[in-house]
Amino acid sequence: MSRALNEGTPRPRRSRADGVRGALLAAPRWLKRSLAAVLILALLLFAASFFWDEPMRRNMESRMNRSLKGYSVRLPGLHFQLIGMSVTLKGLTVRQNANPEPPVLQIPTLHASVQWKELFSGHLVADFLIDRPRLHVNLPQLSHEVHDPVPTRDKGWQQAVEAIYPLKINLLRIREGDVVYIDEKPDMPLHLSHVDAHASNIRNIHSREHQYPSPFHAEGVVFESGRAVLDGHADFLAEPFPGIHTLYDIRNAPLKNFRPLIERSNLIVRGGTLSSHGEIEYAPKTELVDVRELVLAGLRLDYLHSLPTAADERAKKAAVKKAAADVTNRQGILLRVAKLRIVDGEIGLVNKAHDPSYRAFLSHADVEVTNLSNHFSQGPARARLTARFMGNGPSHATATFRPENGGPDFDLDAAIEHTDMTAMNDMLRAYGKFDVARGDFSFYTELRVHDGNLTGYMKPLFADMKVGMPDEKKSFGKKVYEAVVAGVAKILENRKKKDVATRVELSGRIDDPKSSTWQVIGKLIENAFIRAILPGFDREVSARAKK
Repeated sequence: MSRALNEGTPRPRRSRADGVRGALLAAPRWLKRSLAAVLILALLLFAASFFWDEPMRRNMESRMNRSLKGYSVRLPGLHFQLIGMSVTLKGLTVRQNANPEPPVLQIPTLHASVQWKELFSGHLVADFLIDRPRLHVNLPQLSHEVHDPVPTRDKGWQQAVEAIYPLKINLLRIREGDVVYIDEKPDMPLHLSHVDAHASNIRNIHSREHQYPSPFHAEGVVFESGRAVLDGHADFLAEPFPGIHTLYDIRNAPLKNFRPLIERSNLIVRGGTLSSHGEIEYAPKTELVDVRELVLAGLRLDYLHSLPTAADERAKKAAVKKAAADVTNRQGILLRVAKLRIVDGEIGLVNKAHDPSYRAFLSHADVEVTNLSNHFSQGPARARLTARFMGNGPSHATATFRPENGGPDFDLDAAIEHTDMTAMNDMLRAYGKFDVARGDFSFYTELRVHDGNLTGYMKPLFADMKVGMPDEKKSFGKKVYEAVVAGVAKILENRKKKDVATRVELSGRIDDPKSSTWQVIGKLIENAFIRAILPGFDREVSARAKK
């Protein structure tokens, strides 16, 4: 019976640890001693690595500072692990000597080690992981860098990186990076956050048939609410600088953050977002920017013109014109925008060079421009616009722009219809020294510019116009002037249609064949459109004053 009980009682299970312990106890004595020696050696090496940290930190910091020109490094912490052959840098800070605050670069943690996977292919290379880096540049730091006679490639950055780890980098990873640029307004930074990136095969270990053997990927948040992604390949070993070929995608980047930058061009951005996708190739022998689509949604943009900035505006226009001429038709450089769209935008001209100042604008603007390019071989660009002039006049335009070769070359047809003239009173006061109580304004034009020759016309049309706003503060002379203007309008009035019209014929050579297309259009608007709005009033008033 006891035997039966014993057979029915379950035996206790042996754990895996018991099995290992039993195997060790049963192992030969020489094997036990060898394992103990290895374990003791590992513990000694681990402990010894802590004693090497401080001498290695001092040496690394010193070597990096000797390599750099115009910058200095502070490295407060370092830990070296002999087992695994890795080094971890803690609190790395880089400052520009001319403008040390804020630091240009801060890296809380940088981990460098052997890329063990590549050992199987016979290559001894490094793997770098940079955790939460922060690149911070402001206008004084950028200006100093731009005007520094020492080029960037000679500042010793490569040697400073080589001082961190003796092996060449083959795998680079960036996690939760942060990039900030502050121009003149600290409250409007250009900020890229949550930047994650990785690049592999940097040393071109696994050679491929195409030109760029190293795949890379990067993504991040643009200006707090936008998103950007890069996917492409690079040749990090190209000379004299690395080459890249990538697809990009940007979504809903707020335009107001660009305001400090574009204000230098007398442009004021008050709102809108940018979305775009396309292809970029930048290499020693090729420069390609192929924008498949660029969408500016809700754009609010004004161009500011004033007497104090007039000379500066001319200098900026000359610089832009020279830059455009430098890239037009140049071999190896292709700049192309397949489609540019402005959706529900508002585009204005603020003219403070006249007294009183005025703002002319197009609201509810929808614009589509296709095939913009710097090369003749790409064919002409075409544009379509629908909008409301001064917020109420239905407007539309079509244009064809041919790549410039020694001067502007374009066709433009435009129409503005049934605009409430009271919205134009600031403009009328600035140019005609009068205003209107009511009126309906329309405008039509056809312009052709080719081989330096201009042909076309501009025709404004006024209906039901009443000159003069009731204002007790107006002087007697002002009231007399407005009465004369009203009389001239009456003389010019079409008796059947009860409107006032004039037509300005345009023909001849362009004054400056080297002017840009937009300069020519702007000059025509200023010299013909504005004057045409006042259909012979100045001339007729002067003639009457002489009688």
